[in-house]
Amino acid sequence: MSDRYELYLTCPKGLEGLLAEEAAGLGLEDVREHTSAIRGTADMETAYRLCLWSRLGNRVLLVLKRFAMKNADDLYDGVNDVDWADHLLPDGTLAVEFSGHGSGIDNTHFGALKVKDAIVDKLRTPSGERPSVDKLNPDLRVHLRLDRGEAILSLDLSGHSLHQRGYRLQQGAAPLKENLAAAVLIRAGWPRIAAQGGALADPMCGVGTFLVEAAMIAADIAPNLRRERWGFSAWLGHVPAMFRKLKDEALARAEAGLARPPLWIRGYEADPRLIQPARNNIERAGLSDWVKIYQGEVATFEPRPDQNQKGLVICNPPYGERLGDEASLLYLYQNLGERLRQACLNWEAAVFTGAPDLGKRMGIRSHKQYAFWNGALPCKLLLIKVQPDQFVTGERSTREERAQRESEAPAATHAAPVVEAARLSEGGQMFANRLQKNLKQMSKWVRREGITCYRVYDADMPEYALAIDLYHDWVHVQEYAAPRSVDPEKAQARLFDALAAIPQALNIDKSRVVVKRRERQSGTRQYERQSTQGQFTEVQEGGVKLLVNLTDYLDTGLFLDHRPMRMRIQREAAGKRFLNLFCYTATASVHAAKGGARSTTSVDLSKTYLDWARRNLSLNGFSDKNRLEQGDVMAWLSANRDEYDLIFIDPPTFSNSKRMEGVFDVQRDHVQLLDLAIARLAPGGVLYFSNNFRKFELDANLVERYAVEEITAQTLDPDFARNSKIHRAWRIQAR
Repeated sequence: MSDRYELYLTCPKGLEGLLAEEAAGLGLEDVREHTSAIRGTADMETAYRLCLWSRLGNRVLLVLKRFAMKNADDLYDGVNDVDWADHLLPDGTLAVEFSGHGSGIDNTHFGALKVKDAIVDKLRTPSGERPSVDKLNPDLRVHLRLDRGEAILSLDLSGHSLHQRGYRLQQGAAPLKENLAAAVLIRAGWPRIAAQGGALADPMCGVGTFLVEAAMIAADIAPNLRRERWGFSAWLGHVPAMFRKLKDEALARAEAGLARPPLWIRGYEADPRLIQPARNNIERAGLSDWVKIYQGEVATFEPRPDQNQKGLVICNPPYGERLGDEASLLYLYQNLGERLRQACLNWEAAVFTGAPDLGKRMGIRSHKQYAFWNGALPCKLLLIKVQPDQFVTGERSTREERAQRESEAPAATHAAPVVEAARLSEGGQMFANRLQKNLKQMSKWVRREGITCYRVYDADMPEYALAIDLYHDWVHVQEYAAPRSVDPEKAQARLFDALAAIPQALNIDKSRVVVKRRERQSGTRQYERQSTQGQFTEVQEGGVKLLVNLTDYLDTGLFLDHRPMRMRIQREAAGKRFLNLFCYTATASVHAAKGGARSTTSVDLSKTYLDWARRNLSLNGFSDKNRLEQGDVMAWLSANRDEYDLIFIDPPTFSNSKRMEGVFDVQRDHVQLLDLAIARLAPGGVLYFSNNFRKFELDANLVERYAVEEITAQTLDPDFARNSKIHRAWRIQAR
């Protein structure tokens, strides 16, 4: 074997340029970049050094041979031609990794099998002894890459991927790989900052990967110093004395690095469950003197280094995959921007994000951006110099305004600059103005009626397609799915503008804004559970208290548009026997009981909603003369023989629950439903019927048989006046 080898180093996509620089610095020559890899030439000592010291690579592959191949036989012959006795004992173990396809090899498993057979056949002894396969800890790892008809046969010197440093046994939900974290730190300028004695803080540190990698860079610790087993450990070409010398040098460098005064490196994490795993990782890395972790929210983040030194704030905020994450994530990024402006002046900041649109919402400009990949997810690294001239004060902040503010500010030498909260964009400000106007218009009516929950905005401006409801001191936002003609990026930007405006305009804490997306619903999707927080909020209307749940379902347990109908029922219920069909959470029954109903009966198929109904009734002190019945309404009505003086029916448009016979369709089935219900109506009794199916047409036949009056206009309060199609309602009596 010659003294110089061709080496391939693999890495995550996007790190090739950085890895090429690093490898050249460690002695690799003739370096060239490929996709997710680099290659070059080096001696054995450099190959060992790359294994120990590469912070960015995944594997170090030593090329044994390149050969042309047209088919599987060429593959076998080319591999069999190598003198494998130089590399592996006949009773040794091996693992083969195969990548690429073509030349008659369409299946990597088949390719790997061919390579294995060629090696085993070459080493088989006359007595039949031969190497066996061990995928976990083999003596030799063989790698074959097929590239446009050329086979590149290599030995894997690294063993397990080099990103597995051994300190991180516990990880959070979406951890960054260690070599990606190191790459982000290098791009963010941490080696320079560390050399100058600067500080580092991570306000969302998770299990501490950035912190450990940063401390290892600062203390000059080889990333794989603690690795016991390598891909070359049992390779016959291994030169133990040469590797031992390099490892001893690395140990001496680490000892010297750790003997220096530690830099100020701190992490903060809001989730208490991650604090101990993070501390364990830091301890395993031997860095407990350098790195400290505390529990803390982003909203209160403020780095306070011992010597007042500045440095780097680095973080990888969550990207948001789930429904309704938009609000919490937008406010998280806004909070991060606020804390950078208020607590980190003259620091540098690096925000690694899979949601660059949210990065723009921090109210602070990045002076540089780098593209990265986190697995298959494209990400951006935003580099920021936290200085007043980088603050984005919104599109309305003109030069004149700024000049005026500066002229009015009291003169002071070395005074800290005044930091303003992030201003809204032009669209955000316009939206905030509309919300405040609506709020002002409704305030008198709301106070007069004693209502604490109402709609404050309903797609008033078509480009902001949201319904916004106030529930006491919570805001419930529903985003209507944008029509296909609207550019999704524009729709997302407008949503973010609106979400930024809502807390300011309504003077409500960001943590009390809940966002949901309303797609066109099929079947009973609208009743499906979205979350399991189980958090109920008490609201009031017309002298009754009702429980709403803003987080767990698409609907909240209270249909706000039916408020006038509930109030009407309360006024008319005295002394009456009240029946509430498809009762949902029985809010109309609570109003009937409040109005002095002799009895109430509420029927629904869902046990969940009947339990909720029971809580609503008992919250107002109403006892068990208020019956709750679980059942399919049509079947229940057919079997029931009681009489009622007042009946309310508000059926779903469509229902296909597993617990009912067939499917309920309001257009098709409303005649049968109303006939069954009117059969239960006492002489002189009144039935109220409503539904929210936009295309609903009441059957003409019903108007001939019963006294029918449409009362839709009388059942719309001021907060729904703009949306007259929210429901339709009728008052029906037997002739």
